[in-house]
Amino acid sequence: MIDTPHQLRNHLSKAEARKLLAVEPFSRRVISFYRYVILSDPKQLRDELFAEWVKLGILGRIYVAKEGINAQMSVPEPNFEAFQKLLYKCTAFHGVPFKVGVEQEDDAFWKLTIKVKRQIVADGLQPGDYDVTNVGAHLSAREFNDMLKRPETVVVDMRNNYESVIGHFEGAICPPAYTFKEELPLVKEALKGQEDKEVLLYCTGGIRCEKASSYLKHHGFQNVYQLHGGIIDYKHQIQREGLPSQFKGKNFVFDNRLGERITDDVLAKCYQCDSTCDDYTNCENVECNLLFIQCAACKETFAGCCGVECQAIAELPETEQLKLRKGKVLPKNAEAFKKKVAVTC
Repeated sequence: MIDTPHQLRNHLSKAEARKLLAVEPFSRRVISFYRYVILSDPKQLRDELFAEWVKLGILGRIYVAKEGINAQMSVPEPNFEAFQKLLYKCTAFHGVPFKVGVEQEDDAFWKLTIKVKRQIVADGLQPGDYDVTNVGAHLSAREFNDMLKRPETVVVDMRNNYESVIGHFEGAICPPAYTFKEELPLVKEALKGQEDKEVLLYCTGGIRCEKASSYLKHHGFQNVYQLHGGIIDYKHQIQREGLPSQFKGKNFVFDNRLGERITDDVLAKCYQCDSTCDDYTNCENVECNLLFIQCAACKETFAGCCGVECQAIAELPETEQLKLRKGKVLPKNAEAFKKKVAVTC
């Protein structure tokens, strides 16, 4: 029997959760996994997973939908085997492979969030626009590197451009999209007339490439390939095999770290002073919360905010800040900062 609905959510504040994380006597393993599989009752599965995982001290962000599961999570090392057994007991997820984070940091997540979504990756497509069972061939890191050397090969970054601006494969097409939904038609248009070429796709962990490859194949692209396990597994493979990294810079991750370093190359610039930098931050004005690149000097000058307006608000007492939160509006700096993101790699 699972817990009551009242118990099936996080009840700690961020500050309280961070205090508990700071004194944990064990390390954590940061992993991600996904699987496209038909789930008959995502809501029931969500509640069952939450009830089981919260007892194991698991933190993370997980989406479940009728089309499958997409998870990024932090698992206590002492409970990892128990977690794996529980997950694999579910027929739909038996044997699903894990991608282990490049940097194993204990504070990657501070709470457990499991949400039921219409799709595990929002794409704006109709069922007839793709067939996820007909996807591109998966390539190992070595195979991907080898194919990158071919002059007629086209490589495409299937992530958002705020991800690709801090790290990407050399020579990749990086569409100017802020969502996967926006990106798919842009990629199809960018590749128009190249349907006979070998197209290499890559993303963070592989999940977006599954749909993107099936979408392109549905639209006449015959030679579509995808990086197995995404950038996360690419890093592990090149380390194990002593291969050169054709990916430069940081891999953007959707947790508190906002990036895992793959190579020492720094490809981006601070949005406020244009100095070389690839560190993302969220504006300290809670109502703004804008994601942007900020160097250490500007972080100190603006107290972690995107500008002086937000800095003035963030420095107010909490009671005064609450009075100003009448509804979320687009931060003033958002559009200006978007223009600083490179539209091509």
